[in-house]
Amino acid sequence: MYYVMCYIISIGGYSLQAIDSVTIMKSVENLADTATIVIPGTYINRSIQIEDKIKEGDAVEIRLGYNDALMLEFRGYVDAISTDNSTIRIDCIDALYLFKKPLANREYKNIPLKNLLKTVADEVNRQNKEAGAPTRYVVDCDYGFDWKKFVFFKATAFDVLKKIQDETKANIYFKDEVLHIHSPYSEITNREPVIYDFAQNIEKSDLKYVLLKNKKIEIVVSSTQPDGKTKKVAYGNTGGEKHFFTSNGVSDSSMKTLAQQKYNLFAYDGYEGHFTGWLMPFVEPAYKIRLRDKEYPYKDGDYYVISVETKFGGNGGSRTVTLGRRLS
Repeated sequence: MYYVMCYIISIGGYSLQAIDSVTIMKSVENLADTATIVIPGTYINRSIQIEDKIKEGDAVEIRLGYNDALMLEFRGYVDAISTDNSTIRIDCIDALYLFKKPLANREYKNIPLKNLLKTVADEVNRQNKEAGAPTRYVVDCDYGFDWKKFVFFKATAFDVLKKIQDETKANIYFKDEVLHIHSPYSEITNREPVIYDFAQNIEKSDLKYVLLKNKKIEIVVSSTQPDGKTKKVAYGNTGGEKHFFTSNGVSDSSMKTLAQQKYNLFAYDGYEGHFTGWLMPFVEPAYKIRLRDKEYPYKDGDYYVISVETKFGGNGGSRTVTLGRRLS
């Protein structure tokens, strides 16, 4: 069986005929998925004139695969275009690009996360309506988190979502026209685990197997309160490896919840790190994968995927998969 790499990349009304490389980065720890497309400055001895064909804000779709079996890898918008003497680089981000809209300055007190997100979505929807755009966003949030004080000041909706993710460590992503916000590891988006076998479809591994009994972990969450004072909450094993997180203006219960959740991300026997495979099988962040090793079957287990970096170009196609906690 042989495999021929293939792609379809559309930007606005233009379909790319030649590329140097594509890099797609998706992570539950990043606010937005990103893609970087690099195309040659010349094609068949002719200079490529792209400025009159694509522009910032154009819709982007990237489909990659083998033997004309293509998967939708990325959907978003052009964020920036840059050129040099030999290549043209197109930087893209997912639908959160549409949240780069300014918000009125305001201050909220004792506001739950879901209510805060709804005010952001409502403002974006209002601006879309005024601009004649049909898109209307709704919020799906099941994360119990609240702030004593939250301020919008010279911020876009994107800036606010970034601050929310930084302080809650929540998974924030778009699916269709729904803005999802969920606590880490609370959602697994595939039913059956994707199988990775060290003897079959793992090209390179930077994984290590670590036992919980050999870990001593303490999580410390600090928060600057509206009165300027700083509170700290610690959870885990004192005297061990410390991990520090900041979440300003949140309630005491939210600080405790965050500390416990972060501790649970480390509390397991299993693999840590990342590995590299090919474009097949398809896998994304929030997927469940199953690692198999016939030489060490006791290490077999299911894991949550934190991030996937997909590369496509002259050197082939690959995915680098970073593991989160062990699920079973």
